[in-house]
Amino acid sequence: MKKCIVAIDGPAGSGKSTTAKLLASRLGYIYIDTGAMYRAITLYALRKNILSDGERICSEMRSLNLGLKIVNGENKIFLNDEDITQEIRAKNINDNVSAVSTIECVRKELVNKQRILASSGGVVMEGRDIGTVVFPDADVKIFLTASIEKRAKRRYDENLASGKEIKYEDVLKNLESRDRIDSTRVHSPLRKAVDAFEVDNSEMSIDEQVEFIKGIVQMKLGTPVTEQGL
Repeated sequence: MKKCIVAIDGPAGSGKSTTAKLLASRLGYIYIDTGAMYRAITLYALRKNILSDGERICSEMRSLNLGLKIVNGENKIFLNDEDITQEIRAKNINDNVSAVSTIECVRKELVNKQRILASSGGVVMEGRDIGTVVFPDADVKIFLTASIEKRAKRRYDENLASGKEIKYEDVLKNLESRDRIDSTRVHSPLRKAVDAFEVDNSEMSIDEQVEFIKGIVQMKLGTPVTEQGL
C-alpha cells in the first residue's frame, strides 16, 4: 500500500493545522506542523532578545534540539526537551513569526529537517511552501484558503476560547500583515503550486473540508481511502 506525501499550503488562519491533523488521523498518516517549527525558533529568538540578529539566530538554531512528538494522542513540539506547544501560540509569537520566516538560513535549516521527517512518506505536512519548495514532487498538493474576514473570525474565536483578550480588529490587522509578509518575502514566498488543488473553505465545516481533501487524495492516487490508511 503506497504511503504518499500530502502537502497543504495556505495563508494564516485558513485552518491548515486542524485540517492536516484530522486528515492525517483518517489516513493513518503522520502529521507534521511546520509552522510550529518556525514558531519555536521565533520563541527562542525572543527569549534570547536576538530577534533583529538573523545571523545569530541561524548560528544558534543549529545546536537546538527541536522535536515533534505525539503525547497522549496530541501533537507536541519540544525545544531542548521543553514542551513549548502552548507558549508558541501567544500573541508575541504571532506578531513576529513571519519576520523570522523571511530569514533565508532559518528556512534552509528547517526545510532540511522537514525533508528528513517526511522522507519515508505517509505524512501530511502543512505550511507556506511545502508544495513549492519543501516537497515540489509531493503526491498531493492542496492550497487551502478562505476570505480574510472568515480567517480573522476563526482566529478571534480561538483566542476567546483559550481565554485570550484581543480585539477582532487587531486579529484582522495581524493577518493582513502576515499575508503581506508571507506573499512578498524573497525566500520561499507563499504561493499556490501550479499543480495544487485550491480549496476555499470559507463556507465549509472542518469535517466537510477534511472529507473533501480526502476525496482529492483518493482521486489523485486512484486508490480507495479508508480510515486505516491508503
